[in-house]
Amino acid sequence: MTSARTRERLVERLRLNGIANTEVLDRIRDVPRHIFVDEALASRAYEDTALPLGRGQTISQPYVVAAMTEELVRDEGDGRTLGKVLEIGTGCGYQTAVLAAFVRHVFSVERIQSLFRRAQGNLQSLGISNVSLRHADGWHGWRSQAPFDGILVTAAPETVPEELLEQLEDGGRLVLPVGAPGGQSLVSMTRRGTQFERRELLRVSFVPLVKGIET
Repeated sequence: MTSARTRERLVERLRLNGIANTEVLDRIRDVPRHIFVDEALASRAYEDTALPLGRGQTISQPYVVAAMTEELVRDEGDGRTLGKVLEIGTGCGYQTAVLAAFVRHVFSVERIQSLFRRAQGNLQSLGISNVSLRHADGWHGWRSQAPFDGILVTAAPETVPEELLEQLEDGGRLVLPVGAPGGQSLVSMTRRGTQFERRELLRVSFVPLVKGIET
């Protein structure tokens, strides 16, 4: 269930569905998704589907993880990496682990304490050291570390949060799902001075972005 052949089938499916960045595909192949899911679901770890994590949360579908990562690093070819990236919604740490290969440092915020602890353990087990985690309300970003070269949000607000746009570096990009359940789109917002270029990428289904923290 965790064999190289199983992972290769997943990568080939993502390629056929339009993921073109070979470095992103390689990272999806290399990150052991089975360690991020419950043991009872490990046999489904390399299916291209979201899976439950408990507490009403999910580990994102690999295609969506790849698409969000590909969009965030769209202008960073030839082995270049982004400097500082903010992730809102660490969850179990899977998207974080994929993203860490393309960023000098990831600052990731998770509102649910049990998932925050779970992500800590998962990332430590893989030896991923360029990530700082915080148990906090993601609506507010991480102001003390702003501005960011990129921001990636793994839960859906109904409108784009102004606080996150304010924490983008000029030229930086915010990638997030936006909309009410049943009507969400993956959106990319690139900052150009005081203006933002908006791109609609694809229809998606994410859990809502919720305010506050849970212990």
